[in-house]
Amino acid sequence: MAENGTEGTEFLLTGFPRQLELQRVLFWVFLVFYLLTLGGNLGIFGLIQVDTHLQTPMYFFLCHLSLLDACYSSVTVPQMLVALSSGGASVTSGQCAAQFFLFTLFGTTECFLLAVMAYDRYVAVCHPLLYVAIMTPRARWGLVSGAYAGGQLTSTIRTGCTFSLSFCKSRHVDFFFCDLPPLLKLSCTDTKAQELAIYLVAFFVIMTTMVVILVSYLFIIKAILCIRSAGGRAKTFSTCGSHMTAVALFFGTITFMYLKGSMGQALEVDKVVSVFYTVVIPMLNPMIYSLRNKEVKEALRKILHRTKFMKGHKRSTPTLS
Repeated sequence: MAENGTEGTEFLLTGFPRQLELQRVLFWVFLVFYLLTLGGNLGIFGLIQVDTHLQTPMYFFLCHLSLLDACYSSVTVPQMLVALSSGGASVTSGQCAAQFFLFTLFGTTECFLLAVMAYDRYVAVCHPLLYVAIMTPRARWGLVSGAYAGGQLTSTIRTGCTFSLSFCKSRHVDFFFCDLPPLLKLSCTDTKAQELAIYLVAFFVIMTTMVVILVSYLFIIKAILCIRSAGGRAKTFSTCGSHMTAVALFFGTITFMYLKGSMGQALEVDKVVSVFYTVVIPMLNPMIYSLRNKEVKEALRKILHRTKFMKGHKRSTPTLS
């Protein structure tokens, strides 16, 4: 029997395809993507920590972005893998709320962090002589702390609004994890007030961060156009190319998902989009930053060369009898 409220409720995640063969295919696809996500993001995180040439503000922020992507994906994908391997999954209301809170926390923090990274690029391109003086270690930690604080506040509001509802229509969540649209469909009470609050919070976060990003890049583009040499323009623009690609992918899917109108409709479309921003984008970000960034590629080449040299040195070292 469905319960009036969320206390003691166990949700059944039923958003997976029923065909056994398709479940197996998706399991291996998601598993490979998840391993690439962890390997790529934690690899960049470790590379930035050990390479002294990457100890700059830009890579400090990239380090946190990689950590967020690894956590962001880890909140949902392991549960999806378990569900695909066993044909379904059940979570308690507490587990569902915790997943919803963490998923929103990491996603919203990433929105703020991408805005911080755009501001960092603006200072680097438009005020290069003052860059070191502005982006001090204290300023970096202040900006990152502000991003996490904004994410935590937003996540608290969204989680409180969502789980203040009574879920008495059904225990079956037609989704891969505990996300907003399918949970709203299970409510037996009027959700208009909660939806309005959630919508306004999402609108505020997306619009404020996008304004910071757009304004920053308008100044960056203006500064680039003032550079006389084509080579100088291309070099300056390339330093922002990776971030612009990551912003377009992340904000494009998030904007579609949460600002497309009715939050509880077209769940099949929402499923496809949710897979993209929980599984695909966190996997792509390390590739975007490593393939388009000469400094990251050079640092990786040095690490690989050093590892190869150490292995060769161990083989050539004679053993004492």
